Formats: sequence, C-alpha cells, structure tokens
Amino acid sequence: MNELPESENDPSGRWTLLRDIAVLQVKLIVDGLRDLILVPASLIAGIVSLASSANGRPGDQFYQLLGIGKQSERWIDLFGALRNAPPDVHGFEEFPDTGIDDLVGRLETFIVDEHRKGGMTAQAKERLDKLIDAIGRGRAPGAGDR
Repeated sequence: MNELPESENDPSGRWTLLRDIAVLQVKLIVDGLRDLILVPASLIAGIVSLASSANGRPGDQFYQLLGIGKQSERWIDLFGALRNAPPDVHGFEEFPDTGIDDLVGRLETFIVDEHRKGGMTAQAKERLDKLIDAIGRGRAPGAGDR
C-alpha cells in the first residue's frame, strides 16, 4: 500500500487512516465476493476432479482453483494497511502456530483411529467411497448400488 505523504496540517496521519479505512472496506467487499464465487466453484471443481479420474488418480481442477484463489488472496492483500500503522501498534500478540489445517488434521486422525477400531465411521467411509465411485462413473449415487 502506498503511504500518503503527511502534510503539516495532518501530523497525526488522519488522512492516511481515512484512506486505509476506505480501502479496507473495498477490499472486504472484493474478498467477500471472491469467497462467494469460490464456494460453488470449489464444489464444482472438486466434483469435476473426482469425475475426471484417470487410473484411480483424481483430476487437478480443484487444486488449480486453489492456486488461483491463493493468487487472488495475495492480490487483495486484505490487511496491507498494517504497513501504515504506527510502530507501537505492531506489538500485538501473534496467533499460535497451529491453524485450521492443524485442527482438521487432528479431527482426521481421530476419525481414522475410529475407523480402524471398526466404529460407526467405517460404515460412513464405505458409503462415501460408494458415492465417490458413483460420481466417477457418471451415474446417480444409489442407482443400482443397493
């Protein structure tokens, strides 16, 4: 983000702050619209990736979409105005090193452990595998699979 030159009439950086507030609002709208588009697009890309399996390997459409999403995230640079923040503002506490991916990993480990024990998740996995196979074969799930 380009920092506006401070004028002698604005020693506190009010104009920079006002600009950063306005720009953040625009970026939040753009980011929200991108997310609104990515929700159905990612589901469609995921289904297309599953349906275009070759030799048991799914297609790469979903991951190509993720790459585009990551590029758009960098382009939007939602919190870029932090570069204009006063030096003492940067003393905020960082988030822990774990993120949502770590939480999902823990949940996945739990589910896999339950599956190995033969619990309810084994049946759910079997049904999900059948659904994915049916999608890959291009027919409605459950049609003739019972």
